[in-house]
Amino acid sequence: MKFIKSIFSTSTFRQSSVTFVATVINGALGAIFFIFAARFLGPTQYGLFSVAMAVLTLTADVGNLGTDTGVVNFVSKHLIKDPQHAYRFLKLALKIKLLVGIGIVIIGWFISPFIAQQFFNKPELTSLIQIAFIGVLAQLLFTFATSALQAYQKFFAWGFTNIGQNTIRLILLFITFSSSAFVTHTFTTNSAFLLYALIPFTGFILGMILLPKAFLGATNENSVAKDFFKYNVWVALFGAIAAFSSRLDTFIAARLLDSAQIGIYAAANQLVLIVPQFVGALGTVIAPKMAQQTTKVKFLDYLKKTQLMVLGLAGLGILSIPVVLWIIPILFGVSYISSGPLFIILLFAMLIFLISVPIHMSVFYYFSYPKLFFWISLGHLAIIAGVGWDLISAYGVMGAAWTVLIGQVFNLVVPAIWVLNRINKKQ
Repeated sequence: MKFIKSIFSTSTFRQSSVTFVATVINGALGAIFFIFAARFLGPTQYGLFSVAMAVLTLTADVGNLGTDTGVVNFVSKHLIKDPQHAYRFLKLALKIKLLVGIGIVIIGWFISPFIAQQFFNKPELTSLIQIAFIGVLAQLLFTFATSALQAYQKFFAWGFTNIGQNTIRLILLFITFSSSAFVTHTFTTNSAFLLYALIPFTGFILGMILLPKAFLGATNENSVAKDFFKYNVWVALFGAIAAFSSRLDTFIAARLLDSAQIGIYAAANQLVLIVPQFVGALGTVIAPKMAQQTTKVKFLDYLKKTQLMVLGLAGLGILSIPVVLWIIPILFGVSYISSGPLFIILLFAMLIFLISVPIHMSVFYYFSYPKLFFWISLGHLAIIAGVGWDLISAYGVMGAAWTVLIGQVFNLVVPAIWVLNRINKKQ
């Protein structure tokens, strides 16, 4: 009982409560946007929307080059003792994001027709993919702002930035829909996706307003590039492979299945989206604290508390299943009712992802060994590509859901074994 009380008294729990509340609000706002889009676009057009969204998020994750993780790691470590050194890392990260993002926009615009036709065999995706590449720049800048706020441990500001972005997106969605429905009688996939892709620019602006501006005046930021990239290289490699493998189920489905089936699968994915969002909220708090653990005893105590906390949250997630199954036809419409079984499988996959958070954060920030996740991501990619192609070919979208579950089990078990071995070696 004393141990349980100690969990609730920690700053991690209090700060996680802030990020949790922000995540719930943010998730609700995001869910309204996606439910509205899915309901009014229908499964076929929403399927195209979801494929373009996967292209955007994949490219943004790859183009991030591990920068966000590097910002949290280095800024958290140096901000108190040597703030000028921390500012150099922040300014360098912003320069990297701008250069990479602009390059992706230019190249992506011209290769979009090729991707739509040759990769997905759906030429109607061309304009959506072009919008997606513009959205990559917006997403890169937005995550710079949120990772910087995370490194500063400004969790209220972090929450406000996320909520503010989705609030603006939702307001503009209703304005767009109202004008389209009552004036031109159209509500298109392109107009909905433009809102999804470009609104992160407003999130970046909000974040920059809330961030201390001292880092913009930092000089000689290139002097930290060697340390920054030495750490980030494995994060970037892991991030690129993990980003691809985590969306490979959608890409394989897009190649093998019709757009309506993809739309059903995307709706099921949307129903479990709150879990990875909450994972991000927890990671926001846990990551800088893991980086600050100085002894094995303190690390183990912190790991136990956070692990118990995520297990309890996963249990609560399981209890939500009957309620969600009941509201699917109410929220999305009867055309999406077949997404129920998919939701159950994907929920268990995401809850395993939630349980793995403390283990993953310890590898990145306590052991400072992101290289491990490069090899894990290769294994995960092999599982998704090999098992996924066979299961999706045989069982359609249900096969895609089982593929995700198998992949998440792998992503929990392997790093957990590695962490236990490292702990035992230090004894």
